[in-house]
Order: sequence, then structure tokens, then C-alpha cells
Amino acid sequence: MNNAKILGVIRAPRISEKTARLQELSNQYVFEVAKDATKADVKQAVESLFNVKVEAVNVVNVKGKRKTFRFRAGRRADMRKAYVRLAEGQTIDVMAKA
Repeated sequence: MNNAKILGVIRAPRISEKTARLQELSNQYVFEVAKDATKADVKQAVESLFNVKVEAVNVVNVKGKRKTFRFRAGRRADMRKAYVRLAEGQTIDVMAKA
């Protein structure tokens, strides 16, 4: 995979209380990824960008919520998340890369 494709796969890290708990307990990190990204693409991108060994990747499609603003109905965009589990003893500093 070329460098442009790797940079296009991972959009941003998802940082929340839930993801912080996942990092501590099971060494999992959550990233927002491109809609057409596969598990193999995500694994290769994370391994090459962060120089770590990935054990498993789970991908989830998240539907956008319906919202209203000033009595106008709208909808947030859909997104795709990837849960990446790293090998034992490996970490990623997501705050430095964000």
C-alpha cells in the first residue's frame, strides 16, 4: 500500500472515557477510518504509521443521529470506527499524533 493510501485510511483517533478504559484494560485503540477501509487496510496503516504489532481489528459502521437546530431537522454524518488491539507491551501515544 502506498503512503497516500495509508494516510487516507485513518482519519482521526476517537478519544473518550470509553476508549480510555479500553486502552487501559485490553490495550485497544479506536480510530475513525475511511468508509471503504477494510480490516487489512486498517491493520497495515496502523502498523506502518505507529511502528507497532496489531493483533486484531474490528470495524463498526455508526449511523448518524437525527438532530434539530432552530426547528430544522437534520442528520449527522455516518462514520466508520475501527477497534485495534495491539500486541502485549505495545502502546500508541494518540495525543501526540492527533
